Amino acid sequence: MATIAPTPPPVQRPQVRREPSSYDALKAHFAAHPEERLRHSHPWDVSRSEIYAEDTWQPVFAEMRAAGQLHWIPESPFGPYWAVVGHKAIQHIEALPETFSSSWEHGGITILERPDDAQLAEMGAQRRELPMFIAMDRPQHTGQRRTVAPKFTPTAITEMEAEIRQRTGEVLDRLPRGEVFDWVDTVSIELTTGMLAILFGFPWEDRRLLTFWSDWAGDTELGAVRSLDEVRWGILQEMAGYFQSLWIERTMDKEPGNDLISMMIHSPAMNQMSPEEFMGNLVLLIVGGNDTTRNTMSGIIHALDKFPDQRKLYEERPELIPNAVQEILRMQVPLAHMRRTCTEDTEVFGQTIKAGDKVVLWYISANRDGDVFENPDKLDITRDNARRHLAFGYGIHRCVGARLAELQLRVLLEEMHKRRMRVHVAGDVERVRANFVHGFRKLEVEITTF
Repeated sequence: MATIAPTPPPVQRPQVRREPSSYDALKAHFAAHPEERLRHSHPWDVSRSEIYAEDTWQPVFAEMRAAGQLHWIPESPFGPYWAVVGHKAIQHIEALPETFSSSWEHGGITILERPDDAQLAEMGAQRRELPMFIAMDRPQHTGQRRTVAPKFTPTAITEMEAEIRQRTGEVLDRLPRGEVFDWVDTVSIELTTGMLAILFGFPWEDRRLLTFWSDWAGDTELGAVRSLDEVRWGILQEMAGYFQSLWIERTMDKEPGNDLISMMIHSPAMNQMSPEEFMGNLVLLIVGGNDTTRNTMSGIIHALDKFPDQRKLYEERPELIPNAVQEILRMQVPLAHMRRTCTEDTEVFGQTIKAGDKVVLWYISANRDGDVFENPDKLDITRDNARRHLAFGYGIHRCVGARLAELQLRVLLEEMHKRRMRVHVAGDVERVRANFVHGFRKLEVEITTF
């Protein structure tokens, strides 16, 4: 008689925190320690998070662009840095990945300072790095990016469209009519966490953890508050432990799955990752998949409400939707900056950048560059060069999930149009207080019909 192999017991999920949110933790910290708020003395130090929270960043960047493509900022809470504000200069620097490194070993991809050994000793802290493929140089970057890229090919994206459309329609059909509700929580977060859960094969009932972890991982102001390091690191370790349980489960599968975790398991470039590298790549995929789309889904609503002539055009000419997606990405810019570190003395647009200098690429400024985009502060869904935006970066580090983000945004606009849904801003508008993630924390709206 044949022996039937016993079914392996289900892998236990580790206990994880679900609160406080990163926003609440930061707010509570500064309420208790107002003297620790970051101080910005230089008038062109655009790392100040309040200009993004208050939506007053446009004039200072316009002033800087008028004066040149890039500027040295000698002092900031994040150390001295080059602020690269022009579209041409950002493309030039992005096209030289050997000269302008993304590697975590030099400082990575955000404006945050990488403390040296002496500073760590003074703080009594350990070095905590989260290597991820966007924060690597070639050849390591190439192999790891190649592992996840098949999930985002045109063919793979096309295969996902029907499911994305169905889920989007279900979310829209549940929206209340005749009352004010928060679009960020009800639509933007719900759609993006659902998409991430599908990509990872993540337990559906726990999908909101992906937003919780994304916020704790992606807030640069939070990363600059040393006394919150232990909480932040603990939450990210819990995230890694949860994903480790999924990794163990997938190794038991008889056939390889096509979710991102299974793809990592079967990749020679990624299946021997250190725990820190595993955490880093999870952070990359979660923040990249969550914040980019979540904030643009909210930006769509805010922009169409702010420019009613363009909303009317969208309602009358749905064939403009694909271009409208590009234009809203240009206007919203879900990640305000990326950072590089110069590896050798070099000259860029008449400025000498020295080896070791921090170089911050302000995509949010490049997308309003009047030398590239006519009348750049106006939403124009007929703009013929909207695709020249840098919201997804440029060069070898251009967002690997860009096509998926574009599809989700296009489907959202198409499904709203199909339902003749007009969304009005009708209450509080609260923006993210950060210099890296650029988006909305709350957007109260009301739905009518056109």
